[in-house]
Amino acid sequence: MFTFDPKFILKKGKYTYFKMNIIKLNATNSTNDYLKQLVASQDIENFTVVTVQNQTAGRGQMGAQWSVESGKNLTFSVLVKNLLFEANAVFNLNVGVAVSIAQALEVYNIPQLSVKWPNDILAGSKKIGGVLIENSFKSGGAISSVIGIGLNVNQQNFDGLARASSLALVTGHDFDKEEIMHRIIQQIKLTAVKLLNNGEDALWQAYHDRLFKKGVPMTFESNGKRFVGIIQGVNRNGMLEVALEDTSIAQYAIKEVQLLY
Repeated sequence: MFTFDPKFILKKGKYTYFKMNIIKLNATNSTNDYLKQLVASQDIENFTVVTVQNQTAGRGQMGAQWSVESGKNLTFSVLVKNLLFEANAVFNLNVGVAVSIAQALEVYNIPQLSVKWPNDILAGSKKIGGVLIENSFKSGGAISSVIGIGLNVNQQNFDGLARASSLALVTGHDFDKEEIMHRIIQQIKLTAVKLLNNGEDALWQAYHDRLFKKGVPMTFESNGKRFVGIIQGVNRNGMLEVALEDTSIAQYAIKEVQLLY
């Protein structure tokens, strides 16, 4: 079990870093893979962070590629253990991490900040960040999670990626990447405390409050067919719930449906 000292959040209005075990790399194929290899070979401290300037083979949900300019953005992975103990609670962590990132960014007044199911971070209709969580199920039920986070911070050029943007592009100024990373990890630690203290309902409410296009009629595509529906929310198994024109509620797993916007 880990402990968290809240005194590290703010001191007299000034942002204060908490102590973390941070491994900084110049380049690696994947921070998730690097951290998983460390976990497999030695006892790694909870909330160990691996961050890299240039990730050469980053990936997102279901194997999607995540490509960034070297040195311009945040790419890091965080080890979380002693938190999840039931497989059916895995999506709680997805929700908690997405909310944590959004909460960390809200202090920077990012316009129209939202979470697109399952855990993309958007500013307006443009993607500025994504999350990939890989879970390892241990004997006895314990779950070890490696949380990969990619956040477009100071990159200005996204040729061929019409839906991509960055914090710098949506605000008009550059950011301190190190500060943002520390803020995000602080929020993840606070979220972990909430999950350990039965606070998942509040996290789910915060997630739904920020859910992209919730309650708005939108066009979707599933199995090559387009239809109009309204996002009602996400259930505790991580499935998107959509109200259809016949008033029925359809449920979709990741990659089973695409929101067209």
